[in-house]
Amino acid sequence: VAAMRAGDAAAAATFGRWLDRLGRGLAGVVNVLDPDAIVLGGGLSTIPEIYDALPERVAPHIFGGGFATPIRQSRHGDASGVRGAA
Repeated sequence: VAAMRAGDAAAAATFGRWLDRLGRGLAGVVNVLDPDAIVLGGGLSTIPEIYDALPERVAPHIFGGGFATPIRQSRHGDASGVRGAA
């Protein structure tokens, strides 16, 4: 992520591929469960670029078109799993 932010083209391409794959995966969840919101946790959820770019990666894979499900960062960020286990 640091390399992408510094302008590294290969890092930006890798991040883009990861976003595409995450978007496809989340679209499957939305198509089956129709959630009111998607909350991302864990270390990667602390990357702010995800929240602007991800909805446009999910939208093309939604059945019936239209994607309005909000994608949010968990309140406790990368500590969510540890807090849940406690």
